[in-house]
Amino acid sequence: MKPFVRDTLMRQRARLHELDALLAAPDVVDNMERFRALSREHAEVGAIVAVFNRYLQREADRAAAEDLLRDPEMVEMAEDEIASARTELEQLDAELQQLLVPKDPDDERNAFVEIRAGTGGDESALFASDLARLYTRYADTQGWKTEIVSESPSELGGYKEVVLRIAGHGVYGQLRFESGGHRVQRVPVTETQGRIHTSAATVAVMPEPDETEAIKLNPSELRIDTYRASGAGGQHINKTDSAVRVTHLPTGITAECQDGRSQHSNKAKALQVLTARLQEKDRSERAAKEAATRKGLVGTGDRSDRIRTYNFPQGRLTDHRINLTLYKLLQVMEGDLGDVIHALQVARGTELLAELEQRNSL
Repeated sequence: MKPFVRDTLMRQRARLHELDALLAAPDVVDNMERFRALSREHAEVGAIVAVFNRYLQREADRAAAEDLLRDPEMVEMAEDEIASARTELEQLDAELQQLLVPKDPDDERNAFVEIRAGTGGDESALFASDLARLYTRYADTQGWKTEIVSESPSELGGYKEVVLRIAGHGVYGQLRFESGGHRVQRVPVTETQGRIHTSAATVAVMPEPDETEAIKLNPSELRIDTYRASGAGGQHINKTDSAVRVTHLPTGITAECQDGRSQHSNKAKALQVLTARLQEKDRSERAAKEAATRKGLVGTGDRSDRIRTYNFPQGRLTDHRINLTLYKLLQVMEGDLGDVIHALQVARGTELLAELEQRNSL
């Protein structure tokens, strides 16, 4: 274990004792808001310290086993215990490093996932549809709920653009690294000569804004248009002008919704997506400024970043940001995205811990 990590964990242990004392103090018990805040911190710190205590116990077990190596009759048992302790210590070390990664408050939020077809014509639109299906299936495995906020279908059944709302615990924290350019290499259904084509789609993942913290939209800066929805929406949706498009005039950013059964609900969802896009614009601009001095390992999430290639002839998925290659492409396309997400989270966590260590050493 790195000295910086051990020192940080020792401070966490000391903080847990402080929190125990604070939560027993009469003035804290009488202040419900402070009591709840300290209780949340106690739960978070307590979870970290519990793992650290297990780590320290296994360190002690390993040291005791090493002492037994001096006894010829105990060598075999001692070696088994040392190997077992070493394996568990490595696992606990990795877990503790992830637990120490600074939390982004947006990670717990629901998310809007916007997928747009790029270069490649109809094949790109079909790939955009495949990505939408991939995220929907992954959401199902996590117990999340998915709904289509807006869609622009293509002639062959794909999407020129589709926006999904995915709701559940920690959605944005898991899907945030999907933002960027996705490239596919395969033989399109429209290809008669069996040639492999390359096409692309872009993904933008945006946290659903908290109504109490979201930027306020000035009604005078909005243009709201209604129109008749297209695509699969049932008979009702084709009979009324219930679809809504909202344009933010200062930036030209638009959002639309046609999934609901009323103008009112569609307008509310469109305004939510518009707010998310405006906040994402601010976030992207800040990230671009930071990238001028430091390029993050997993990128800025900008659409122009080519993050991943899906090579169907080889059954290979490659994430270019962390040099991850998996030969399980068909499983991934069916929603088995866990290995990719975990690898990206670990890479980002390692990067953030390195930054913290560097700041603490100054």
